[in-house]
Amino acid sequence: PPIPAIGTHASSHINTTIEMMQKIQAPANSVEFQLLYGIRRDLQKSLVDRGYPVRVYTPFGTQWYPYFMRRLAERPANLKFFLSNFIKG
Repeated sequence: PPIPAIGTHASSHINTTIEMMQKIQAPANSVEFQLLYGIRRDLQKSLVDRGYPVRVYTPFGTQWYPYFMRRLAERPANLKFFLSNFIKG
C-alpha cells in the first residue's frame, strides 16, 4: 500500500513527524523520508539506522542543469545551503 512521503532536509520537520508517529504508535516503515542526493547524508544515515525508509532524490538526464538553476533562482538562500552541504560531504 502507498505510504506518506515527507520530502525535507529540515531536522525540525523530521523530528516533528517522528514524534507524531510515536504518539500514535505508528511503525517506522509507515512513512518514507525523501532527501536530495548529497544533502544531509548524516540525517539520511541516522534515519536509516533508526529503521525509517529513506529515498534519495537524484535529478539526472539532460534537464538536470536547468532544474538545478531553477531551484537556486527560486530562493537564493538555496545556493548557500547547497554549498555548505556540498562542502560537508
